[in-house]
Amino acid sequence: MSDDQITQFSQLALAAPLLKVIDEVGYETPSPIQAAAIPPLLEGRDLLGQAQTGTGKTAAFALPLLSRLDLSLLQPQILVLAPTRELAIQVAEAMQTYARHLKGFHVLPVYGGQSMEAQLRPLKRGVHVVVGTPGRIQDHLRRGTLKLDKLAALVLDEADEMLRMGFIDDVEQILEHTPKTKQVALFSATMPAAIQKIAQRFLNNPVEIKIANKTATVPTITQRYWQVTGTHKLDALTRILEAEDFDAMIIFVRTKTATVELSEKLEARGYSCAPMNGDMNQALRERTVDRLKKGSLDIVVATDVAARGLDVERISHVLNYDIPNDTEPYIHRIGRTGRAGRKGTAILFVSPREKRMLRAIEQATRQPIEEMKLPTHEDIADKRIAQFKQTLSKTLESQELGYFSNVLESYQQEHDVAMTDIASALAYLLQKERPLLPAPMPAERPVHESRERSDRGERKERSDRGDRGAPAARRTERAPRSEDSRPPRKLRDTGPGMERYRIEVGREQNIQAKHIVGAIANEAGIDSQHIDNISINDNYSTVDLPEDMPKDVLMHLQKTWVCGQPMRIHRDGEPAPAPAKPRGPRSDKPTTSDRPARAGKLFLGDKPARSGKPNTGDKPLRSGKPAKPAFGKSDKPRTETRTDKSKKPRKP
Repeated sequence: MSDDQITQFSQLALAAPLLKVIDEVGYETPSPIQAAAIPPLLEGRDLLGQAQTGTGKTAAFALPLLSRLDLSLLQPQILVLAPTRELAIQVAEAMQTYARHLKGFHVLPVYGGQSMEAQLRPLKRGVHVVVGTPGRIQDHLRRGTLKLDKLAALVLDEADEMLRMGFIDDVEQILEHTPKTKQVALFSATMPAAIQKIAQRFLNNPVEIKIANKTATVPTITQRYWQVTGTHKLDALTRILEAEDFDAMIIFVRTKTATVELSEKLEARGYSCAPMNGDMNQALRERTVDRLKKGSLDIVVATDVAARGLDVERISHVLNYDIPNDTEPYIHRIGRTGRAGRKGTAILFVSPREKRMLRAIEQATRQPIEEMKLPTHEDIADKRIAQFKQTLSKTLESQELGYFSNVLESYQQEHDVAMTDIASALAYLLQKERPLLPAPMPAERPVHESRERSDRGERKERSDRGDRGAPAARRTERAPRSEDSRPPRKLRDTGPGMERYRIEVGREQNIQAKHIVGAIANEAGIDSQHIDNISINDNYSTVDLPEDMPKDVLMHLQKTWVCGQPMRIHRDGEPAPAPAKPRGPRSDKPTTSDRPARAGKLFLGDKPARSGKPNTGDKPLRSGKPAKPAFGKSDKPRTETRTDKSKKPRKP
């Protein structure tokens, strides 16, 4: 019977207990890879299968191999090698599901990050199937705790991923320690030369199957992108979270450090969020996934490798906060949603210089990715008002409010106030922490970009003229100006969500706008685009910053020096703080504004590993603690760039 003629699982010679499970879980028609792979695997033949993730490979090899299992022999008869612990757990869980009517069946996932003792006990008792990562399987073989002399079948799942992660040597060594009579099934999305070499060496006259995808992504996934502009990424993300109706979401970033930093910022904004990265121990990872499944967690911020194999039905959205460096990780990322016929949404943040990667992704997925419009200030306000009204309705329906009605009636009689005014005051108090009318983002302030550029150009031109524009003779003939003799530039009104501050340094201290921006951005972590309306006078300057600056941040800025002078920053109209003590010999050294920001180490993304443990690459901060989220809007990682190698960097 040809593959095209197989339209039902009942046409396949699977064991009756397995067919019963297939009927119970609701599988109807075998996928192309299942229809092609199950018959030869049932016959005991080797198999070389090329198919993308999400095509049903697990059932394609699990169902036929479990059908041929000898349950009376309590020793490892099937070994499945997977590149990551997430995939190993997923495959083991799938096998346990398929074999639930096989009496006495035992499967064991083994992977790095889990206690060795927790794996040794089941191995001593005896298992039929072992699913593991190459490194941990190697550990057990070296210890002699895993016996493969009775092995009947071996599966290499996602072989190209194991090659990419540097496990291919471990895989070859494991294959050399298995019986020559075993059956081998190798599955890979691509067939590079190294994978073909393994197939030629270890597979015996295999049946070759290649499943061509019409599209590389599931058609039930709606894909959109937002072009990163002057608007801040974190602000944009927050708007999308408010405007999108999502059940659960995975947000992908490039580094492990970014998972912690972004999840902390989202938690501070009221979202139920947690990181997922390679530095987490397995117990914490499993607890995070369990919370996501049960609904006590709504958002997971993850790296590519950490989310491999994650299959949670609630995940309705995938958001690529950082665009991946290749098309394949993008396909794996968005494959976390839209599974099993469900609808999903994928959103991608793209900067102008990343447009080429966007086009490459469209070619790889063979689907256009539509540009999305960021929800407007009014959209968010409407959404919050609708949620507010819904909360009121639920409260009126579900709570006994007689006592509170008496309190309000008493207040009304005592103060002769309309009940609508009382309700308005209560509504104001209720929404105070999360205003129904949110503050607009900087991009929405009524300031024309051309005017901002003109102001910056004016400042630059003025500072340039001070250096070289006027002849020296004319400069010396001028009488020295008295304090504040130069008229200040006419300032714009402070924009919504901004507050004016005064800095006790000015032209007499050779201050330029770039010095002020550099000092504040580095020390307070405020993104430069949120430092606005700078005016430099003879002996003081003013600047607009986001309102409600935390007290500790303001105190830190008050101790900051710029161009050899203390800033003594304070809110405009309030008294200036007392002058700081002179810094002595350090005062002539480059100040905060002259130096780039300090950081621990650069994070360059996931690196391949040759060890037993799947490696997610990026190194942790020196302190081992996540970076504290900075005040303001900045979410850019601060890195140190050194051009003068003759001087050692100052210790952070």
